[in-house]
Amino acid sequence: MTTTTNEASSTIAAQRREAVQDLLADARQIIGEKGVTRDALDAISGLLLELATQHALFDTTDFPPPQRDSGDTSTRYRLNPGEDGFALYLNSLLPGKTTIPHNHDTWAVIAAIEGAELNRIYKRTDDGSDPDRATLELSREVVVRPGVPIAFLPDDIHSIHVGGAEPTLHFHLYGRPLETLTGRLGFETDTGVVVRYNAKHMQQATQAVG
Repeated sequence: MTTTTNEASSTIAAQRREAVQDLLADARQIIGEKGVTRDALDAISGLLLELATQHALFDTTDFPPPQRDSGDTSTRYRLNPGEDGFALYLNSLLPGKTTIPHNHDTWAVIAAIEGAELNRIYKRTDDGSDPDRATLELSREVVVRPGVPIAFLPDDIHSIHVGGAEPTLHFHLYGRPLETLTGRLGFETDTGVVVRYNAKHMQQATQAVG
């Protein structure tokens, strides 16, 4: 059995805050220099991959997954609570968690500490003239897992699908906090209906961690 003292916990929390702030400072510099481009998001992906190797700072003891009998399928921890602009989250999803295709209304970079998440990436095949309806075509699939990140520009569309037996623990870095992304669109592929994703499909509970 491992015993963690308050002093050790305080040290880890301080190291975690420093690592998060360093990551955010570097990401801001990259976006400031390169703009919101694929090249910039690739560079930020490398930073998140490096952060994801620091298992001692980001583990399931401090960031537990949802209880399997709770009715929740995901837990989202804000790692820089209260800040405007860039928002870094640590997400834990239970096996069986899926989403409809959606965009983000900002750029996003995702990297895994533990667990695998299938991402299906789509392109719109309609002309966008009807704001309430759309048709999508599957473009490719990427399994986000340790060492394999994924990044999205604001209008990129994807869905997620968690299989296997264990929860995920993944970083999600966004250009703006999720609650501000009122322009996010969801695409109900069975009907072709376009919905406001945050209002209809986003799980609202967020646990802020220092």
